[in-house]
Amino acid sequence: MEFSESLKKNSDFQFIYRNGKSYGNKYLVMYVSRKAEEEKNAGRNRIGISVSKKVGNSVVRHHITRLIRESYRLNEKRFVGGLDMIVIARPGAKERNFFEIESALIHLSKIHGILKKDETTELEKEKNDKN
Repeated sequence: MEFSESLKKNSDFQFIYRNGKSYGNKYLVMYVSRKAEEEKNAGRNRIGISVSKKVGNSVVRHHITRLIRESYRLNEKRFVGGLDMIVIARPGAKERNFFEIESALIHLSKIHGILKKDETTELEKEKNDKN
């Protein structure tokens, strides 16, 4: 990920859970917290991904983690900078493909208002062209 880094410390996760704002949909829950400006790398985003054992065995959990990470990586230029994010997979994400996970991630990002205004996806452009 060019503009982002991973969240790894439990203390970072706990801080975002306590101070961040959360929204969810059928497949994912997203917590978002703005980083302090004086913090190092304030313009970079940090993302953490959590998939519990309720979702499935380790193979399924790792697959969902990869889908979420790749969805974010392909769309990371669309996100504003200076954010800490945690994405949690719900059990409904287990049987979903890449495009459904990506759609759920973009949906939550729009709800949070963390997408840049002038960026639109190729799918959105095609939809607008058809109408």
